[in-house]
Amino acid sequence: MSNKVHCAHVLVKTKQEADTVLERLKKGEKFAKIAKEVSLCPSRKRGGDLGFFGRGKMMKEFEKTAFTLKRGQTSPIIKTKFGYHIIKRLE
Repeated sequence: MSNKVHCAHVLVKTKQEADTVLERLKKGEKFAKIAKEVSLCPSRKRGGDLGFFGRGKMMKEFEKTAFTLKRGQTSPIIKTKFGYHIIKRLE
């Protein structure tokens, strides 16, 4: 099991916005393009790219999901105190 993951994410305020992001992804839009357009996180400038991070660096719910994804896989909607995230495992 890897002790670091490389992920990108999109952070939005509402479940409805997160549902819209998932719909756009299903239609084939690029994750980075959507992140740049709608994410509330400063990582939006990098297409949502958070770089590599280890355990204990992110919100528990976020981290748990990030470490279970396979490379290239996109998560379902994850709720944290910051809002609603969709995570994509890059490496």
